[in-house]
Amino acid sequence: MRWLKFLFVAPLVMLSACNTGRGPEPGVAFDPSQANYIRAPGKGVIAGQAFLRDNSGQSNVRYATGETVRLIPATAYAETRIKNFYGSVKFLPAASIPKVEPDTQYAALTRTTTVESNGRFTFENVAPGRYYLTTQLIWKPKDSMSAEGGAMYEEVTLTGKENGPVKVILSGN
Repeated sequence: MRWLKFLFVAPLVMLSACNTGRGPEPGVAFDPSQANYIRAPGKGVIAGQAFLRDNSGQSNVRYATGETVRLIPATAYAETRIKNFYGSVKFLPAASIPKVEPDTQYAALTRTTTVESNGRFTFENVAPGRYYLTTQLIWKPKDSMSAEGGAMYEEVTLTGKENGPVKVILSGN
């Protein structure tokens, strides 16, 4: 009877370990003073486009229409969180995205915008500083049991000396 119980429980334990091995919690406390520059007045503009390649061969590109893009000050907390979340890549497949809530102060010291139908997004009046831009694009192909797409990020620095928008592509590359 114990053997039979082991056969059912062991695979569940192994599967749950797969989803928690790369949680984004950084293990360092969030320091709001490191992120306050996001509230400072600025003249910078970040203009970007968010999309992923579609492997179905139909359109070849899927835009992140309606998704939220988050502008995150590159604090020690954010840097560690991004590294823990993504590892050494800028894209995380949908099936690998852990479900962990960020520190509430961290979330409050970010800015968001919504992606337009052509995949474009803009942040205006951005203060100089180093930032992460994050979004996701997840879809379930017709006749498929699993979701495709995932989460992606890019890093950008504004110096305050830019003569035009800083252009960013969020495509997981």
